[in-house]
Amino acid sequence: MKSKRYLSLLKPFEILATKKVLQVNPTIAPSRKEPEKTLISVFEYNNDDVSFEQLDKVEDCYKYLDSPNISWINFDGLKKVDIDKVCNHFNIHPLIAEDIFSSGQRPKMDELNQLLFSLLNMLYFNESALSVESEQISIVLGYNFVISFQEDASRDVFNSLREKIKTAGSKIRQSGADYLFYSLIDLIVDSYFVIMEKLGDKIEGLEEDITQKPDTHTLAKINMLRKEMIFLKRNISPVREMVNGILRSENELIEEKTEKYFKDIYDHIIQANELAENYRDMMINLQDLYLSNVNLKMNEVMKVMAVVTCLLAPATVIGGIFGMNFNRIPWLHNPNGFFIAVGLMLLIPIWMIWIFRKRGWF
Repeated sequence: MKSKRYLSLLKPFEILATKKVLQVNPTIAPSRKEPEKTLISVFEYNNDDVSFEQLDKVEDCYKYLDSPNISWINFDGLKKVDIDKVCNHFNIHPLIAEDIFSSGQRPKMDELNQLLFSLLNMLYFNESALSVESEQISIVLGYNFVISFQEDASRDVFNSLREKIKTAGSKIRQSGADYLFYSLIDLIVDSYFVIMEKLGDKIEGLEEDITQKPDTHTLAKINMLRKEMIFLKRNISPVREMVNGILRSENELIEEKTEKYFKDIYDHIIQANELAENYRDMMINLQDLYLSNVNLKMNEVMKVMAVVTCLLAPATVIGGIFGMNFNRIPWLHNPNGFFIAVGLMLLIPIWMIWIFRKRGWF
């Protein structure tokens, strides 16, 4: 019954984590619940001036298509009607519009209708659930604009970028839309290291638990963290191909002076991949360490039981011999026979303990 109770604790971790890792089928229509309202925010800026605006309707952002300034149009919450409207006006290909609204897409980039499109996942670490959560983000780069589509309106990793846009004389204010495009991707990639740092802390704590006092709950934590690392690796690894595709595209929207920044992202994503691979190896080693400790503990228990059995064997043999129902048994009528038998039952185990310790068996 006790083992069934532990299995019931472990089962929810395995089922939920496995579904999160494996449940990906881009051919299935997305089942996400559309928000009641899409939040649209726009930063328009140049080297000298910046303005910020919250829009009520999708049609209000149409004017930024022909604006001479750099515009960052951000959609929080995905409604198909709104996505279709903005894609039609900004000449975004229907295939890209379909990818924006789809869920579970693999990180990738495309060049269609003289626009550069990238899709990747923002990752967050849920401290209460000790799990990695993802949010798909789509970014479209045009001549003087960048449009980003987010699923969740309550969180993102772009607050530092917003502050830089508001700061006069900052690098982003002096650069074009391609640098804004780079900055968005760079912040997402940098956030991966924050997630891995938190997972690394959990792995270190788990390693201490295993070496000190492993139990069934420790095994559940190992399985949960191992699947979180698989989920993390699956989201990070394709970003390398995506950034490499941007570097190889030779698109006119990416200026030559900005290419070096994408090479920096490429270096970071390689490092993130290697770190994720190292963490995955650590989880495998932790699982082996846990099994080794459990086996060692079991061997200690079995050794104690074997020693006790060996020590009781002489008493069993002596009691069995003198308990036989024969008429003639040596020392049967000896007045000291009982004490002799009991003495042998004690002296022989003591002698056996001395032999065992001398040979280093325990």
